[in-house]
Amino acid sequence: MVSTVANMAIDCANAYQLALFWSEVTGQPVDPKDGPGDAETGVTLPNGITLYFNQVPEPKTIKNRLHLCLRPDTSRDAEVERLLALGASLVSDHRRPDGWGWVVLADPDTRN
Repeated sequence: MVSTVANMAIDCANAYQLALFWSEVTGQPVDPKDGPGDAETGVTLPNGITLYFNQVPEPKTIKNRLHLCLRPDTSRDAEVERLLALGASLVSDHRRPDGWGWVVLADPDTRN
């Protein structure tokens, strides 16, 4: 027997707002039954896994133990600029001039 990952639960300060951000990041819609003010909101990815945003009252206090690694369908640098424009913030930049490396970004909710 094995288990299948059905969703990734993400605690946050504003479930719907964070779902809108990740909807733009992934190009997938927010679940049509969800709306502003909902404490639970989902964005289902093409592979069937749902990013499930759960509004909680307590603020984030420690480093996340889970992060999402993204692979853009455009250039890395263009995608970093797009995500920053959507509201992400730059945490650390490990890009190298030869094209290798990565960038660590935080989504808008990490400021809460």
